[in-house]
Amino acid sequence: MKKTDSKFTNLGRAALLALALVGFTAAFSDVGPVSRDRAEANNLLGSYLAGRFARGQRDTSAAAEFYGRALAKDPKNEVILEQAFLLEASAGNWPRAVALAKDLVERDPSNTVARYQLGARAFKRGDYAAAKTHFANAGKDPIADLTKKLAQAWITYAEGRPDEALQMFDQMNKAEWSQHYQRYHRALVADLAGRHKDAGKDFARAFGKNPRSSRLAEAYARHAVNAGNVELAQEILDTHLSKVSNGLIAISLKEKIARGDTPDLMVRNPKEGLAEIFYGIGDALAGEDDFEIGTIYIQLGLYLNPKFSVAHAALGEIYQSNEKHALAIKAFDQVPNDSPLWLNAQIRKGFAMNSLDRVEEAKTLLEKLANERPQETKPLDALGDILRSHKRFEEAAVYYGRAIDLIDTPEKKDFSLFYARGVCFERLDQWSKAEADLQKAMELDSEQPLVLNYLGYSWVDQGRNLKEAMELIRKAVKLDPNDGYFVDSLGWAHYRLGNYPKAVEHLERAVELRPDDPVINDHLGDAYWRVGRQFEARYQWSQALTLKPEPEDKKKIESKLSDGLDEPRRAEVSTGDQPGADQTGN
Repeated sequence: MKKTDSKFTNLGRAALLALALVGFTAAFSDVGPVSRDRAEANNLLGSYLAGRFARGQRDTSAAAEFYGRALAKDPKNEVILEQAFLLEASAGNWPRAVALAKDLVERDPSNTVARYQLGARAFKRGDYAAAKTHFANAGKDPIADLTKKLAQAWITYAEGRPDEALQMFDQMNKAEWSQHYQRYHRALVADLAGRHKDAGKDFARAFGKNPRSSRLAEAYARHAVNAGNVELAQEILDTHLSKVSNGLIAISLKEKIARGDTPDLMVRNPKEGLAEIFYGIGDALAGEDDFEIGTIYIQLGLYLNPKFSVAHAALGEIYQSNEKHALAIKAFDQVPNDSPLWLNAQIRKGFAMNSLDRVEEAKTLLEKLANERPQETKPLDALGDILRSHKRFEEAAVYYGRAIDLIDTPEKKDFSLFYARGVCFERLDQWSKAEADLQKAMELDSEQPLVLNYLGYSWVDQGRNLKEAMELIRKAVKLDPNDGYFVDSLGWAHYRLGNYPKAVEHLERAVELRPDDPVINDHLGDAYWRVGRQFEARYQWSQALTLKPEPEDKKKIESKLSDGLDEPRRAEVSTGDQPGADQTGN
């Protein structure tokens, strides 16, 4: 189903909240000094509450604006000061963030993020003593403790004391969760210091524990090439690629090494090493749904290393996953065109444009990519997905077809192209083409519940291949038992087979899982009618009408509300294993 747009933007909702409070106080602003003081207090409260609301909606720019207004009214308020600082840091507004950080540490000397900001600033200026002091005074929770100790080791190396820096890693917390970061950064420092044997040992230990880490695999392979062991570098990258589904950087690096290139070490100076700390931990935090602090960590990495392309890409993905599409576009635009991530970033930019209803811009961008890279299927696939989401099925099918034509021998991963084109053909009433594509998708990967469900449901809805359709749908539900659409298909299959009590059982479950879907509510209404629960049937049909069904479905539902369902044309079995589908439902 197409997601409907909200009537107001997050900024608009926050502004309305603020204006409501400010407007309430305005009526009393001319009464006298006491009332004016009260109005000022409520004005402050309005800005603060609007900031909290916008922050809850993850609208960082609006939240920063409102907290800034509140802070101007009460500059000594530590709570508002901290929130304002965090939002400026999250947005990468460094002059303002630095000023707020200075004020904040005066009131809260151990404020973790403020100390990080000031420590990073001092480090960039070459004031290593001040940087160490700021990091030493940061908070003491486990992540803060790891961050500041890694940072202090890099600062010590920058001071020209590599032996002491390496010893600092050995004195850190031995907790298993932190060992990856400690070994990784110890290896980076050792490599930069020319201690290649020590670096190799630390890389090997870390990679053995976590071969899926793309940054670790890249750093270890770069180390191996620079140490003269090309065979080891290829082995590292092969191992990593066998563990992940999308290794763009590893593939690119492998190709460079095969050409005889010797890429630089992952980290070429202490500033990049410090940036690597914030990027690595920030990316992990964001992956655990800690959106705000993860964003701030990555922004600090970019503050130290503005050309950190992987961090720009990660920031864009974080914004996109949190529906901050305009910010995502800005981040993706910072990924340089010589990066292995550039094409992927541009495609993501196209999806972000689509989410902002800039469909034709997205189409232009992706067509340009497809023309510039005529052997790439990804821009064509993305074009198909965007147009299909807008029900432009005929256009979408053409782009999917162009992508399919580029594939000499389809592999398991290509099932999605055949599935997507099959959906388009089905919606265009070209069933023979749709069935062929869906069966091809199932042939390529028989464990994809989307394919199993779509083909099975289509057969059920046509009253064809009912026994096989039931098997496909049951398998889809087994693979993903909490998908309301799959459970609906199973219920509708039972309905078509005349097993109405079983249909009710599954369709009630489907409505619990997807209460906002008009088709599922409509299906449950049909099943209720067949088992004699006519009052409940009319309720479900009425509910379906409130959920904005397709125009053709709306007419059918209104007819059922008026006249009910006709009697089945034939007696139907209750086993669910034989044909005999009722054709009078949807």
